Amino acid sequence: MASPLFLLLFFLLSSLPGGAPDLASDRSALLAFRAAVGRLVLRWNDSATPCSWMGVSCEAGRVTVLRLPAVGLIGQIPVGTVGNLTALRTLSLRFNALSGSLPSDFAESSQLRNLYLQGNRFSGEIPASLFSLQKLIRLNLAGNNFSGNISPEFNNLTRLGTLYLESNRLSGEIPELNLPNLVQFNVSFNQLNGSIPSKLRNMPAEAFLKTGLCGGPLGPCPGEIAPSPAAEGPASGAAEAEHKKKKLSGGAIAGIAIGAAAGVLIILILVVFLCRKRRSGAGKTRSLEAVVVSGKPPETPAAAAVGRDKGAGEGANGKGAAAAAAVAAKGEAAGKKLVFFGSGGGPFDLEDLLRASAEVLGKGTFGTAYKAVLEMGTTVAVKRLKDVNIPDKEFREKIEAVGAMDHPNLVPLRAYYYSKDEKLLVYDYMPMGSLSALLHGNRGSGRTPLNWETRSGIALAAAHGIEYIHSTGPSASHGNIKSSNILLTKTYEARVSDHGLAHLVGQTSTPTRVAGYRAPEVTDARKVSQKADVYSFGVLLLELLTGKAPAQALLNDEGVDLPRWVQSVVREEWTAEVFDLELLRYQNVEEEMVQLLQLAIDCAAQYPDKRPTISEVVVRIEEIRRSSVDAADRGQHQDPQSIDDGDDRSSRRNDSIEGSKPTGSEN
Repeated sequence: MASPLFLLLFFLLSSLPGGAPDLASDRSALLAFRAAVGRLVLRWNDSATPCSWMGVSCEAGRVTVLRLPAVGLIGQIPVGTVGNLTALRTLSLRFNALSGSLPSDFAESSQLRNLYLQGNRFSGEIPASLFSLQKLIRLNLAGNNFSGNISPEFNNLTRLGTLYLESNRLSGEIPELNLPNLVQFNVSFNQLNGSIPSKLRNMPAEAFLKTGLCGGPLGPCPGEIAPSPAAEGPASGAAEAEHKKKKLSGGAIAGIAIGAAAGVLIILILVVFLCRKRRSGAGKTRSLEAVVVSGKPPETPAAAAVGRDKGAGEGANGKGAAAAAAVAAKGEAAGKKLVFFGSGGGPFDLEDLLRASAEVLGKGTFGTAYKAVLEMGTTVAVKRLKDVNIPDKEFREKIEAVGAMDHPNLVPLRAYYYSKDEKLLVYDYMPMGSLSALLHGNRGSGRTPLNWETRSGIALAAAHGIEYIHSTGPSASHGNIKSSNILLTKTYEARVSDHGLAHLVGQTSTPTRVAGYRAPEVTDARKVSQKADVYSFGVLLLELLTGKAPAQALLNDEGVDLPRWVQSVVREEWTAEVFDLELLRYQNVEEEMVQLLQLAIDCAAQYPDKRPTISEVVVRIEEIRRSSVDAADRGQHQDPQSIDDGDDRSSRRNDSIEGSKPTGSEN
């Protein structure tokens, strides 16, 4: 009798509430939520699984997403509803008529990453239960009636990247917030006062409008610029008294005068010397005849800056393009000349190149590039190759194949020069520089943000150029795709450069993995497959979307390369933080950004057979750009600052990428 009784008791106890949570308990919580605030508007089919209900998404047999924005919910959320959805990761109840205080059992939803409650009528203090949600990444409580102070317990939310509290009734001072991942913040239109904390002073002024705050972007608080005169009085008075006590002797005064005169004289001599040296240097930059003698290229201040940014070219200790040409022309290779592609000769020769003024553009994988301005006014880019040790005939065959390539998205090779010691390539000059400089250059206040249309257009143009290269033969590849080899015209049209050069140089001339772009299967820089090109292009897409350079050795302090870092962030459902902040300004194209991110992950798959072809990549980018244009035609443009309304599209980014299980992602 004992055994059947025990089984009966076990069955009864296991059926009571409070057992292990499952989909049935989630269903009960959702039905209680509907009965309290959505009885008239939520037409859920009681006989169907809750995973099929409007606004509900499930994973692994649990409800993980509840999105019910602007559906007409009204009333107060009771305890035992949302709090019982313990696997919930995203909750969006924005723009409804929910009121009262937030339920105290919110802390039970410990997996919450994204919480959007803006545009309701919630009141009371921000509940302490929120501060235990340590996985929270985006929190939007804007446009409610919350009151009281901003609690320092927000510091518990160490992963928080977005915090919107604007348009409430919050008062008092902002506490010192130490949130290392915070990138979006707004407390405008509250009754706040005092000084903006130091770690929030990098936020824009729009984050603090219509408050009583001061400091940072709002201008200094009273007394912040200079210390109080009262504080200076005693010190200055003491100094004056000390001065009166100690009077200098006549000899001391004479010594000081003589020393000062000698110092002035020395300074004048140094100024004259430096000015003469500068004029002498300026003469060298105007004429390259001196370069032939010295073997050193001229380096203008602009060129010097470029050289430093690029890791320094050969401006200080190598031959310039013109010098190399001159040595070749006047040395053992006399009688040779520039070979131009197409019929007939070119508009200039080696002597013209010798007389050109030049500046270092940068040092790349295959050599140093120079900007050369000829006397006739023509500007060209000259690349002086290094580590090219192949016979004359083989060099000419390979370089002529490159010169024969004709596509609007390739930088055209106009001419070349070959001798035993010097190999020069002459290209059209691209005035806007490289994509790398555009992405990672000046990020200060004077920078113009690189918008979605420009970035996606660059991606498509570069893909077209690579597609053309691949179309020239089944084994044809670029071999060195990276952002510094994507050059830009004045209208930001992309041109692929350095194509074909990987097949000219030795295996040891290219560093392993080319600072994050090299496909894992590539061991010889001269033997790069088309699928390896696709991998490199995938990294380039990630660079465009994240604004991060693959060469950064310690991304996210984990020492992983860019593709693995992005995949890890996506798995952690922090996808909104993947994108460059300049892109987050353009909210109407977030879905397109997600689609391009997915394509980039596909391209950077670990195994070659999992990657798409470059032709498939072109088709997908074209579709993505068409959808963004269609959205614009439907009048969905929004002010860039509208990202502040905290739309839950960021969590849709997480779902669309995670749900697709990107090919090639590593566990």
